[in-house]
Amino acid sequence: MATAVQDKIERGRQLKQNGIVIRTYDLWKTYVMGDQEINAVSGVDLEIRLGEYVAIMGPSGSGKSTLMNLIGCLDTPTKGDYYINGGLVSEMNDDQLASIRNKEIGFVFQTFNLLARATALHNVELPLIYSGISADARIERAKGSLQAVDLAARMYHKPSELSGGQRQRVAIARALVNNPSILLADEPTGNLDSATGVEIMGLFERLHQQGNTIILVTHEPDIAMHAHRVVYIRDGKVAKDEKIK
Repeated sequence: MATAVQDKIERGRQLKQNGIVIRTYDLWKTYVMGDQEINAVSGVDLEIRLGEYVAIMGPSGSGKSTLMNLIGCLDTPTKGDYYINGGLVSEMNDDQLASIRNKEIGFVFQTFNLLARATALHNVELPLIYSGISADARIERAKGSLQAVDLAARMYHKPSELSGGQRQRVAIARALVNNPSILLADEPTGNLDSATGVEIMGLFERLHQQGNTIILVTHEPDIAMHAHRVVYIRDGKVAKDEKIK
């Protein structure tokens, strides 16, 4: 047993050394509904390297959202191994997973998930509060993150005073503020008009060029085409994995 644990630790060390941010081995998520077992994710092997820009694409019910929840440590696999930055997250407890979510993953959601009564600056600052960083340092980092998404001029505005595109920029700034290993975006243009969606995808491209690792979950082919690699999910499995740029 000790040898098996050591082997997994060594595997994680080698993954990190080789610049592999995400690696899943035979990852499964099974839900029991009555006397039925539903395999939402079925034996997925996936590797994402530092600095990649990957779209995970599939129709409703394909398993892409479940896979995103597993990658984002919002859910735990039924079986299989999952590494983030060399750490075996599939065997971590809830407290360890919460720490990984805060430090390693920046989330961007379709619905923005901003606090309505807080300014853009305070919304961006929030993840840092749980990191034990001083108030002055938090504010400076939050300002820098808003500047990175071209929203410094609106930092004292509340979400109701911002357009949909500006709200999504605040959400992206919040996702970036902890310098995460991965930027995980779930249908980030779903609540935006097409022109604003193009603008937000241009921002993601710029962030990728600056070295950020981006995973984009979408069911829209035109949005997926902004990425440099597309992983197609069907029936809980990887149906196709191709580089497009």
